[in-house]
Amino acid sequence: MMPDMDPKKMEKLMRQMGINSKEIEAKLVTIETSEGKIVIESPQVVEITMQGQKSFQISGSSRFEESMNEEDIQLIIEKTKCSREKAVGALKKTNGDIAEAIVILSEVE
Repeated sequence: MMPDMDPKKMEKLMRQMGINSKEIEAKLVTIETSEGKIVIESPQVVEITMQGQKSFQISGSSRFEESMNEEDIQLIIEKTKCSREKAVGALKKTNGDIAEAIVILSEVE
């Protein structure tokens, strides 16, 4: 934004240029990627419409959650007879390498 500009004047100027914005009350924003999820808690979300196109500006504290394939977890549990927590922990430790996770858990038992 421009320094020392009244927010109402800025909003009026944006409307004159065909840019509309509105704040969206959101509790959580999740962006799913191939590697996992980006989770933004207590986000501030602004929807901006310009020339018929909508875009979203999101700010807030975020964290990354790695994706775990449920089939991989179940396979490890089946092969090692370990708990779900141990299977997930082994997958994280081995960066998703199923075989290495099974070997690690088999050595412990």
